[in-house]
Amino acid sequence: MLRVIMRASLVVFTSCAAFAQTAENSPTFEVASVKPAAPITGNFIRMGMRGGPGTPDPGQISYSNVTLKNVLTNAYGVKGFQISGPGWLDSERYDIVAKLPRGATKEQFMVMLQNLLAERFKLTLHREKRDLPMYALVVGKNGPKLKESVDDPPPKEGDAPKVGGPAADGPPPPPGKLPMGRDGFPVMPPGMGGRGGASMIFMNGNVRLTANRQSMAGLAEMLSVQFDLPVVDMTGLKGNYDITMYFAPEGLAGMRMLGGLTPPPPGAPPPGEGGGGMPMASAPDAQSNPNLFAALQEQLGLKLEQRKGPVDLLVIDHLEKAPVEN
Repeated sequence: MLRVIMRASLVVFTSCAAFAQTAENSPTFEVASVKPAAPITGNFIRMGMRGGPGTPDPGQISYSNVTLKNVLTNAYGVKGFQISGPGWLDSERYDIVAKLPRGATKEQFMVMLQNLLAERFKLTLHREKRDLPMYALVVGKNGPKLKESVDDPPPKEGDAPKVGGPAADGPPPPPGKLPMGRDGFPVMPPGMGGRGGASMIFMNGNVRLTANRQSMAGLAEMLSVQFDLPVVDMTGLKGNYDITMYFAPEGLAGMRMLGGLTPPPPGAPPPGEGGGGMPMASAPDAQSNPNLFAALQEQLGLKLEQRKGPVDLLVIDHLEKAPVEN
């Protein structure tokens, strides 16, 4: 698995106190099971994080095939690029099932996760502020190529439901399967994602990213997840947009498909401009679409510019790979 290495040019210690220390009367789960996930077989992995306050199942969480970085982002309300720790944070996977006390709030739930990490993985960490590489999302020299969202008219009686994505070709698919569109990707069910929703589908070595009624800040957030680096919206565009973009996931290998792209280091050209990039071994046609940098410019009229800026980080001092037995 490829891993982004972020070099710091400025380090300011803002706190040397260890977090995630379980204190008396601090919220904890009533019951919790934590165990390593079963080994991954084949080229597909099913992972999920379900339940908790604000969901249809507020009294229980069920995390399947999650990394500790996934859990840390929920426990501390940070992004993946704000966590500095061992490389296996992105590779070791766990199954976690826990029962919450009745009426637990989101804030209490986050403390429960922090305490769980401290108790089962002996986690200690502290905060730092570092000057790190980041990207600014800006408008390209020829202007944006974006479709501003418009509200759909109310359906008329007898109208057939609308299906998102390019139209499907051929006969109806078997029950339980999605129809395929003319672009070679599945046609998603109507309303999937809702306002501001987004999806990313990998097919035959290419990616289709779709976003519904998305702001530029929301797009920057999506890109930051892919790069595992901060992406800041500096486009000045204030509208909401319907976005469809196709690209080849250069820099992705194996399970990194689930987590993000690896950008070039600061000062290096983007992939496809003398900067390497490794297509997935199982995707012989991975070059049929441009890489993400080029797709942003060609299809959306946007581009990413390399910058540096201060980022608040959680720095892991100690973390054990094998959880304490249940």
